[in-house]
Amino acid sequence: MWLARYRGRLIFLLFMAVVARSDAHAQTTDLRIDSLIDQAAARLEVIQTPGSGPRVDLTLEDAIARALERNLDLAVQRLNPLVFDLSLAQQLSFYGPTISSNISNSSRTSPSSTQLDGGEAVVSDSAVFNGGLNQAVQWGGGNYTVDWNNNRSASTNAFSSFNPSYRATVQASYTQPLLRGFKIDGTRQQIQVTRINRDIADIDLRQTITNTVSSVRNAYWDLLYATGTLAVQQQALDLAEELIRDNEARVEIGTLAPIDVVQARSEAAARRQTLAQAEQVLATAELALKQLIVRGTDDDYWMSTLNPVDQPTLDVPPIDLAAAIRAALADRTDLARSRRQLDINDVNLSAMRNNTLPAVDLIGSYQLQGQGGTRYLRSGLGGSVTTKIPGGVGDAFNQLYDAAFPVWTVQLNVSYPLGQSSADAALARAQLQTQQVQAQLRQLQLQVATEVTNAVVQIEAIARRIDAAIAARELAQEQLDAEQSRFEAGLTTNFFVVQAQRDLSTAQDTELRAILDQQKALVEMDRVQRTSLSNAGISIIQ
Repeated sequence: MWLARYRGRLIFLLFMAVVARSDAHAQTTDLRIDSLIDQAAARLEVIQTPGSGPRVDLTLEDAIARALERNLDLAVQRLNPLVFDLSLAQQLSFYGPTISSNISNSSRTSPSSTQLDGGEAVVSDSAVFNGGLNQAVQWGGGNYTVDWNNNRSASTNAFSSFNPSYRATVQASYTQPLLRGFKIDGTRQQIQVTRINRDIADIDLRQTITNTVSSVRNAYWDLLYATGTLAVQQQALDLAEELIRDNEARVEIGTLAPIDVVQARSEAAARRQTLAQAEQVLATAELALKQLIVRGTDDDYWMSTLNPVDQPTLDVPPIDLAAAIRAALADRTDLARSRRQLDINDVNLSAMRNNTLPAVDLIGSYQLQGQGGTRYLRSGLGGSVTTKIPGGVGDAFNQLYDAAFPVWTVQLNVSYPLGQSSADAALARAQLQTQQVQAQLRQLQLQVATEVTNAVVQIEAIARRIDAAIAARELAQEQLDAEQSRFEAGLTTNFFVVQAQRDLSTAQDTELRAILDQQKALVEMDRVQRTSLSNAGISIIQ
């Protein structure tokens, strides 16, 4: 009665409790989201405003070391060899021995249907103690089986000669393929392919390391170039603002028209815009380098302002093109990967040839058996017991040891399909694909030689660009100095001074770009001798 009376109030209270819990959970969730947004905003402020975070001097060697330790792509790639190790262990477990056993106890009471049943109702008790061992053999593709069977039986049958009776047998058999399956089979094919893929995983890891180091070096020089460009644009802005002050002073004393101040201010505004673009480029370059050398957004370097301190060297030693090509053909990871893929193709071709062979299996078995227990000698069939000979399970074991009742068998099983089988067609197709694979390898070798040659050509061409850029920058500086001297003497106009400032800024940026391109060309030269940017290789024959 009371439950029916207060049921509505109880439901209302439960509803209010659920709402309150939902509001508390929602508030907790909102606080967590607000915290994440604040963290993201703080990081974004550091990214968008160079120099707003703690300043960290970074050498190229330190950047590479941090990338090798913390780069997430490398962390993922390092797990692949371990995965193949576990796959190989799983496949090799196929050749481990397997032990089996069977223990049972049973009793049966059977009605008599003839006089030979040995009684009106025959009770038979039996106990079984069996064990076995079987194992596949990796060499030769065979397998063996060893079985040890023991049973004890007792019966009320009047015709039983042993009661209880103990019977023991030991049987060993071995199956050996002679043609198909002797050198290779499906399991051994998978094991060999997995081992090769394990090596390929190591090669891919080496490739990822090389590409990561190259990416770090390029990102480092990009950041250094962005830093230098920012300094050049800041210098250009300083020159433009200094020109504004000079022009304003000349206007006050009446030696210059006011329009020249407007022109100088316009140039300064353009320089501020260029400076803002340089700041954006610097922030982007810094973020690209951080992505390569941090393990996550909780890394200290993610919130820092990176300051590259290493400077590029302009002295490039002569490059032996022939030696560089030989080194690339010997050490390139994509070529090493392709050679290991060729090994996979050889394994698959061997398996396909094996499948075309006749199945010829040699099977040999040997069995020993023993009988023991209390023996009853009777006077005729179903007669009374005349002699009782005590015995037990030891009698059966002694007979096994003495090999009293051996049984051996040797057989040869042969099977071969008539006509052309699917295995023959698969082998013919694979042999045609082998010719394509060889052409792919030659094409890859030519590609490697082309990339190395192109890298050398780029380095030599950029060296000439740097010489020209340095000369152009020096001449632009001399031209600016001359225009400023002429302007102070009243021999030229404000327009030519502004133009000379622009030319100097352009020449400085061109020189920085040429030096950056040279460093990137050297990085590319080192990379193309070691690896490629992709995992492309030759086709795998299936």
